[in-house]
Parts: sequence; C-alpha cells; structure tokens
Amino acid sequence: MTRYVAIGDSFTEGLGDTMPDGTQRGWADLVAAGLASGKKQTIQYANLAIRGRLLEQIVTEQLDAALSLDPKPTLLSLNGGGNDMMRPGSDMSRLVTLTERALRRCADAGVRVLLLSGADPSERLPFGSMMRRRGEMLTESIRPFADRFDLTFVDVFHDREIRRGAYWSPDRLHLNAAGHRRVAGLVLTALGHPTEAHVIDSGLEAPRRVLTEARYYREHVLPWVTRRLRGRSSGDGRAAKYPDWTTVPA
Repeated sequence: MTRYVAIGDSFTEGLGDTMPDGTQRGWADLVAAGLASGKKQTIQYANLAIRGRLLEQIVTEQLDAALSLDPKPTLLSLNGGGNDMMRPGSDMSRLVTLTERALRRCADAGVRVLLLSGADPSERLPFGSMMRRRGEMLTESIRPFADRFDLTFVDVFHDREIRRGAYWSPDRLHLNAAGHRRVAGLVLTALGHPTEAHVIDSGLEAPRRVLTEARYYREHVLPWVTRRLRGRSSGDGRAAKYPDWTTVPA
C-alpha cells in the first residue's frame, strides 16, 4: 500500500485553496487523491506542513514526525526554503546543506522522495528580483540531488504558466485553487500518473492601479512586516492538518 506523507510550509499545507468549510486543500491533497485514483486502490496520507515554517524546522521537526509514522511512509514530498528566502541575509548554501541532510536521512530509511522547487511568485512582489535570484540559486543547487539520491524532482519554479497572476491569491505570495491544481498535475505526471496540468483561459493581466497597489500593501505587506518585527509567524500555534495516516479511497 502507498503511504504518502507531505512536509513543508504554506505551499504544501495548501494555503490559498480554501474549501467552503474554511479548510485548506492544496496540491498535496490533490496528489494523494490522484495517486489513489491512478493506482485504483486506497492509500494512506499524512500532511505535516505548516505555514510560515523555515526549512530547518521542516527537515528536523516535521521530518522526525514523518519518519516516525507507523507504519513507515513509502513516499515523502519535501519542499521548503520560501520563508527563508524572504528574510534578510538568507544563506542559500545552508538551505542546500539542510536539504541534502534530509534526503540522506530518507534514503537511509528507505523512503522514496518527491522533491519540489516552489512556484515563483516574484513578478508581483516587493523585492521580487531578490526573491527570483535566490529561488534560481536554490532550485539549480538542489536539482542534482535527483540523480544522486534517485528521487523524483519537480521544478515548479521554472513553470512559466504558473507565474501568471491568475494562479495566485490576493496576497500574491500563495497559490490559489487554480495554482494548486496545476502543481498537482505536474507532480502526478512526474510520479508516473500522466495528468494534464491545469491551464486557465489566457487573458490580459489586470493593470496595477495606484489604489489597488495601496490596498495590497495595507492588507498584505504591512501585516507581514509587522509580524517580522515582532518575531511572529503566521504558523504560530498551528498544528499539522493530517498529523497521522488518513485513508484516501480509490
């Protein structure tokens, strides 16, 4: 039986793909459903990702919990580093080292790994050019791990389609439902279950108007800056949404 566990931050938690009851779904949940459908059998699924988490927290606390699941996972997805890259003085080489250590632990435990680079939000973000440089550096540094550890690597960062504004939430930092659907299609195809990646109708991007930009900074940028100054995180006090195995039917 496939036992799939996902670790990471808001990208993997599913923030932005909000269900009618207020819960977050996201690409990892969609991948779990797609695996069950593709294999035509029930699978077990856990999602330990929590928004706001730094990579070190993901590859220590979350990875510890993932490898401690009973029975042991057969597939683990890993993505992280996005929150680190938004902080001043972020050390990309340290993120690569942390990723490599996590992959070695999984290899030693006999757990297959799905490694993802996150989608690129930089085109509409303040200091977006810095984010893109760091994202490029991290993506190209972890790419060789695919051969070294015989894992599946999905490069979402260089998917140009998902960079369009229509795939993103109003905060411009998290994917919306369409974005998560596209990532799920890319992942399922890479895992051997060919799935057409979701594409929305093409159209002109809405122009950036002064009042729109002012509202964006007031509603999204300033709260983020305030949390940073207070040493707070959007994930403080939150727990994983699926901390133990849950059944996903075929």
